[in-house]
Amino acid sequence: MSLAISLLTFVLVLLCLLLGLLILIQLPKKEAGLGQAFGGATTEALFGAGSGNALTKMTKYSAGIFLALCVLLAWMNSHLAKTRNSGVEKAIRAKVSAAAPAVIPPAATSAVAPLQVTPSAPPAVTPPAPTTPAPAKP
Repeated sequence: MSLAISLLTFVLVLLCLLLGLLILIQLPKKEAGLGQAFGGATTEALFGAGSGNALTKMTKYSAGIFLALCVLLAWMNSHLAKTRNSGVEKAIRAKVSAAAPAVIPPAATSAVAPLQVTPSAPPAVTPPAPTTPAPAKP
Protein backbone atom coordinates (compact mmCIF):
# COMPACT_ATOMS: atom_id res chain seq x y z
CA MET A 1 0.00 0.00 0.00
CA SER A 2 2.87 2.39 0.71
CA LEU A 3 4.09 1.88 -2.87
CA ALA A 4 0.70 2.97 -4.21
CA ILE A 5 0.74 5.98 -1.89
CA SER A 6 4.20 6.95 -3.12
CA LEU A 7 3.18 6.57 -6.75
CA LEU A 8 -0.01 8.58 -6.30
CA THR A 9 1.91 11.29 -4.44
CA PHE A 10 4.31 11.55 -7.38
CA VAL A 11 1.35 11.85 -9.77
CA LEU A 12 -0.14 14.52 -7.48
CA VAL A 13 3.06 16.57 -7.62
CA LEU A 14 3.14 16.36 -11.42
CA LEU A 15 -0.52 17.37 -11.53
CA CYS A 16 0.26 20.36 -9.29
CA LEU A 17 2.91 21.52 -11.72
CA LEU A 18 0.56 21.06 -14.68
CA LEU A 19 -2.24 22.90 -12.92
CA GLY A 20 0.04 25.82 -12.06
CA LEU A 21 1.23 26.01 -15.65
CA LEU A 22 -2.32 25.90 -16.98
CA ILE A 23 -3.36 28.73 -14.70
CA LEU A 24 -0.38 30.85 -15.69
CA ILE A 25 -0.91 30.32 -19.43
CA GLN A 26 -4.56 31.42 -19.42
CA LEU A 27 -5.31 34.89 -20.60
CA PRO A 28 -6.99 37.14 -18.08
CA LYS A 29 -10.18 38.98 -18.97
CA LYS A 30 -8.32 42.31 -19.19
CA GLU A 31 -5.77 40.92 -21.69
CA ALA A 32 -2.81 41.64 -19.38
CA GLY A 33 -0.68 39.69 -16.96
CA LEU A 34 1.38 36.52 -17.13
CA GLY A 35 -0.75 35.07 -19.92
CA GLN A 36 0.72 37.69 -22.23
CA ALA A 37 4.24 37.00 -20.96
CA PHE A 38 3.98 33.42 -22.25
CA GLY A 39 2.60 34.70 -25.54
CA GLY A 40 -1.13 35.05 -26.00
CA ALA A 41 -0.85 34.28 -29.71
CA THR A 42 0.96 31.02 -28.95
CA THR A 43 -2.05 29.53 -27.19
CA GLU A 44 -4.30 30.64 -30.05
CA ALA A 45 -1.98 29.00 -32.56
CA LEU A 46 -1.73 25.83 -30.49
CA PHE A 47 -5.34 25.38 -29.43
CA GLY A 48 -7.14 27.47 -32.05
CA ALA A 49 -9.12 30.69 -31.83
CA GLY A 50 -11.21 29.48 -28.88
CA SER A 51 -8.18 28.57 -26.79
CA GLY A 52 -9.72 30.08 -23.68
CA ASN A 53 -12.39 27.41 -23.70
CA ALA A 54 -9.90 24.55 -24.14
CA LEU A 55 -7.59 25.84 -21.42
CA THR A 56 -10.55 26.42 -19.11
CA LYS A 57 -11.79 22.86 -19.64
CA MET A 58 -8.30 21.43 -19.08
CA THR A 59 -7.98 23.47 -15.88
CA LYS A 60 -11.37 22.28 -14.61
CA TYR A 61 -10.58 18.63 -15.29
CA SER A 62 -7.11 18.80 -13.77
CA ALA A 63 -8.49 20.59 -10.69
CA GLY A 64 -11.12 17.86 -10.29
CA ILE A 65 -8.49 15.14 -10.60
CA PHE A 66 -6.32 17.04 -8.11
CA LEU A 67 -9.15 17.15 -5.57
CA ALA A 68 -9.99 13.47 -6.06
CA LEU A 69 -6.32 12.48 -5.64
CA CYS A 70 -6.03 14.52 -2.45
CA VAL A 71 -9.09 12.85 -0.93
CA LEU A 72 -7.90 9.38 -2.03
CA LEU A 73 -4.41 9.92 -0.60
CA ALA A 74 -5.83 11.21 2.69
CA TRP A 75 -8.03 8.11 3.00
CA MET A 76 -5.17 5.76 2.08
CA ASN A 77 -2.78 7.39 4.57
CA SER A 78 -5.33 7.21 7.39
CA HIS A 79 -6.05 3.55 6.59
CA LEU A 80 -2.32 2.77 6.56
CA ALA A 81 -1.82 4.55 9.89
CA LYS A 82 -4.67 2.56 11.47
CA THR A 83 -3.21 -0.76 10.31
CA ARG A 84 0.26 0.15 11.55
CA ASN A 85 -1.04 1.35 14.92
CA SER A 86 -3.20 -1.74 15.44
CA GLY A 87 -0.09 -3.93 15.49
CA VAL A 88 1.55 -1.66 18.04
CA GLU A 89 -1.59 -1.65 20.20
CA LYS A 90 -1.74 -5.47 20.14
CA ALA A 91 1.91 -5.70 21.22
CA ILE A 92 1.33 -3.24 24.07
CA ARG A 93 -1.76 -5.10 25.25
CA ALA A 94 0.14 -8.40 25.17
CA LYS A 95 2.96 -6.97 27.30
CA VAL A 96 0.56 -5.37 29.76
CA SER A 97 -1.45 -8.57 30.17
CA ALA A 98 1.74 -10.61 30.64
CA ALA A 99 3.06 -8.20 33.26
CA ALA A 100 -0.24 -7.88 35.17
CA PRO A 101 -0.43 -9.94 38.38
CA ALA A 102 -2.96 -12.73 38.62
CA VAL A 103 -6.22 -11.65 40.23
CA ILE A 104 -7.96 -13.97 42.69
CA PRO A 105 -11.59 -14.46 41.73
CA PRO A 106 -14.18 -13.24 44.29
CA ALA A 107 -15.58 -16.79 44.86
CA ALA A 108 -12.22 -17.98 46.20
CA THR A 109 -11.93 -15.10 48.67
CA SER A 110 -15.21 -15.89 50.44
CA ALA A 111 -13.61 -18.76 52.41
CA VAL A 112 -10.86 -16.49 53.72
CA ALA A 113 -11.58 -14.45 56.84
CA PRO A 114 -11.47 -10.70 56.27
CA LEU A 115 -8.44 -8.87 57.55
CA GLN A 116 -9.13 -6.64 60.52
CA VAL A 117 -7.42 -3.28 60.25
CA THR A 118 -7.37 -1.01 63.24
CA PRO A 119 -6.98 2.68 62.61
CA SER A 120 -3.80 4.10 63.99
CA ALA A 121 -2.79 7.61 64.83
CA PRO A 122 -1.15 9.58 62.06
CA PRO A 123 2.63 9.83 62.27
CA ALA A 124 3.94 12.73 64.27
CA VAL A 125 5.37 15.54 62.23
CA THR A 126 8.30 17.37 63.75
CA PRO A 127 8.90 20.95 62.69
CA PRO A 128 12.31 21.77 61.20
CA ALA A 129 14.92 23.21 63.56
CA PRO A 130 15.33 26.98 63.33
CA THR A 131 18.50 28.15 61.70
CA THR A 132 20.51 31.17 62.72
CA PRO A 133 21.79 33.53 60.08
CA ALA A 134 25.54 33.60 59.53
CA PRO A 135 27.30 36.79 60.71
CA ALA A 136 28.18 39.23 57.95
CA LYS A 137 31.86 39.68 57.10
CA PRO A 138 33.19 43.23 57.38
